Amino acid sequence: MKKWLAGLALTMAVLAGCGDDQADQNKEAKVNVEQTGQATSVEEDHRIIAGTVVIAQILDRLNLDAVAVPDTAKDLPARFDGLPDIGNAMDPDAEIIKSLNPTEVLSVSTLEYDLKDKFEKLKIPVDFVDLSGIEPMMSEITALGERYNRVEEAKALNAELQAEIDAVETTASTKDKPRVLILLGVPGSYLVATENSYAGDLVRLAGGENVMAGQDAEYLPSNTEYLYESNPDIILRLAHGMPDEVIKMFDEEFVTNDVWKHFNAVKNDKVYDLQEELFGTTAALNVPQALNQLEAIFYK
Repeated sequence: MKKWLAGLALTMAVLAGCGDDQADQNKEAKVNVEQTGQATSVEEDHRIIAGTVVIAQILDRLNLDAVAVPDTAKDLPARFDGLPDIGNAMDPDAEIIKSLNPTEVLSVSTLEYDLKDKFEKLKIPVDFVDLSGIEPMMSEITALGERYNRVEEAKALNAELQAEIDAVETTASTKDKPRVLILLGVPGSYLVATENSYAGDLVRLAGGENVMAGQDAEYLPSNTEYLYESNPDIILRLAHGMPDEVIKMFDEEFVTNDVWKHFNAVKNDKVYDLQEELFGTTAALNVPQALNQLEAIFYK
């Protein structure tokens, strides 16, 4: 195992982004009930910067505006049209952020190590939201709803997600559990995703058994001889960062590394390339679509 962990820190730095324009101030009224029993309306100005695409999507579902968003090729909700961008989510422009005078920047916990010092030096308020899995994401949605007086919106969003999850789990409970190996590729390398990763969380909910169960880390370096002994029924390949390049890398690896042809999953044509849009490195609101795709793969 020690051999596996060699070089993991360097590769994980690539994954931190993972994966995955002037705003109006968002003014919301809160009602405070005083000791007299009288209710007064208090206006609060929230100048929120959405640090990642998923954060922007969550804000939209909570009916919250923002003053800036990350630079991305992905489609953002219409409410954020015309907003300034802060650059790449993995390395945002702190000076631009500071110039917008935000009350809070919302980023994700996977970027905390890289960004915390930058924001602290410029005295920019930042909250690193935990999107490491589905349950943490739903807890964060609840917390954001409470913080910004969007409790009902948060409840409705979580209820919608939970209903979809329950439906998939019900179907999976009547099926045999496939043994699943998850490979997460980045340009030039790939890792093995454990049950503690977001992809591993999705596989578990869809009824799969992760062959890398019992590990503490989210991702581990690949050791094909060890993986062969795990005997997966299905291999899922996730391309992160530059999908086309990573898929070509996977294809070459599976052709040139002789050990892969001995895997039952390869022999039985049970190797699947999954879309980065649905299977990133952090949880997202497209959980239902991702689970439905896994359900189709596992039980077809």
